Amino acid sequence: MNLARASIGLVFCIVFVASYFTNKYVLSVLKFTYPTLFQGWQTSIGTLLLWVTAKLGWVEINDFPRSGAVTWLPGSVLFVGHIYAGSKALSILPIPVFFVLQNVSEVVFFLIVKLSQRERSSWMKIFSENVMLLSAVTLVLHNPEFGPIGYLWAIIHLFCVGAYRVIQRSSKSSQLSEAEQQFFNYVVGMLLLASAAYPTGDLYSSLEFPLLMSHQFHSSVFASALFGFSLTLASVKLKSLLSLTHCAVCFFLAKIVASALSVLIFSVELSSVTLFCILINHAGEVMSINSDRIHMK
Repeated sequence: MNLARASIGLVFCIVFVASYFTNKYVLSVLKFTYPTLFQGWQTSIGTLLLWVTAKLGWVEINDFPRSGAVTWLPGSVLFVGHIYAGSKALSILPIPVFFVLQNVSEVVFFLIVKLSQRERSSWMKIFSENVMLLSAVTLVLHNPEFGPIGYLWAIIHLFCVGAYRVIQRSSKSSQLSEAEQQFFNYVVGMLLLASAAYPTGDLYSSLEFPLLMSHQFHSSVFASALFGFSLTLASVKLKSLLSLTHCAVCFFLAKIVASALSVLIFSVELSSVTLFCILINHAGEVMSINSDRIHMK
């Protein structure tokens, strides 16, 4: 069992890095910045592949009740919001900077839960949330070249991620399994993004994309969808085998590896202040994980 857990953790880290790198390549290197089409393609492929894996028995997706689908609908809308905004932000921000701002979603989650459920928090948890928030603010102020558009989309992304986690945590969402939630997310995302392609102008603008007919573009977009679905499948398996704390550790390690490798692969130049903010932010993330571990005992 320990070997199985370690294996799924390793697979998760690999597909996590591969998914972010292929997305970054398509968005920033190839400059295909049409999120309704790019994310619409990924959710369409995700819907198809998740349905196929369910038929093969790799994941379990039942005929969930209408009440469960209606209850989960706000979560699916937030899912679409966070992948759309995340795509826009990732096209502008370097991966290490993107992860620092994404970590602030933990602060959003913490504040919503604390205000709505009146939960008591340890000093370590409060301190770690402040560390992540202040380091992110300092990073933004020190790197104005990525704003305001990049930071605006990152803020929308982190608020959607934080609110999505709150809905996932609620008792009502337990009517659907993790795989069922993701399948519903894919279907809603496919429908919403397809309907938004024309009014946003992405549909016609993409026809002028210079690499539209190139094999390089086709293979990159195909790989992004495949790795994106693999990440979803690995996440579902990870959460079924590991505790929340161990899952958080896997996410943390995957982000560290992706950030470090992205500096080399995408030739990212980070100032000493930016690097310090990144390190402090992830240190706050470690403290937050440790605080949650202690709270669960």
